[in-house]
Amino acid sequence: MATRGLIRTMMRLAALAGALGATAAWAQMPGPAPKGERVITQSLTLMDLLEKGGVMMYVLGAVSVLGVAMVIYLFVVLRREHIAPAALRRQVMNRINSGNLDEVRMACHYRACALSEITLVALDFIEANPAVDPALLKDVVEGEGSRQAVSIQGQTQYLLDVAVISPMIGLLGTVFGMVHAFGVVALDLAKAKPMLLAGGVAEALINTAGGLIVGIPAMMFYAYFRGQSVKLVSHLESVCSEILTALLRRNVR
Repeated sequence: MATRGLIRTMMRLAALAGALGATAAWAQMPGPAPKGERVITQSLTLMDLLEKGGVMMYVLGAVSVLGVAMVIYLFVVLRREHIAPAALRRQVMNRINSGNLDEVRMACHYRACALSEITLVALDFIEANPAVDPALLKDVVEGEGSRQAVSIQGQTQYLLDVAVISPMIGLLGTVFGMVHAFGVVALDLAKAKPMLLAGGVAEALINTAGGLIVGIPAMMFYAYFRGQSVKLVSHLESVCSEILTALLRRNVR
């Protein structure tokens, strides 16, 4: 009986201690702000992030500006009306069928584009070789067409370079941030305060995020423009085939 009484007494003391501990912990928790008193919250602006990210964030900013400029440029350049305008195609076909090669040349000089460059190369070959060999003319047109296709598709490569380089720049900034963080510990243990360590880690994370923020959209736009360039090259090939057929038909006559 004495043992049971002792156990009950110990259980009551443990429950009382737990209640007192919970009361003390609740008392230490910050309560709601009094009425009329504003709660100040600190938020980081873009300039704060640039400053905390270090020098590499400014490099990423310059690369992002270059990437945006490339996207705008490709939206303007990679269009059918810029590569093979429908109006120029109709003019060239009509004037070839009517036998006015001089007017075809004037139309191509007036509207500079990939289609006009290929047509001019074909006209130069015909003028230099009155007895046109169809196989040689086809090779000349295909050669110039390949050069124009490389030029069209090569413009998207610069956007791919931005997409690849940006995460690498961010990774370099991450390395610098970690060097700053661990350098505090390595140089002087007495100065290894949490605030100094957190500054280096924050620099590393901000650079990592910045590199991904610039690189991911650039890669997405590159995939889009790569598909557009393939479609434009295919359309250019079909139009050049029509012009080549019309030129050969005219010379056969």
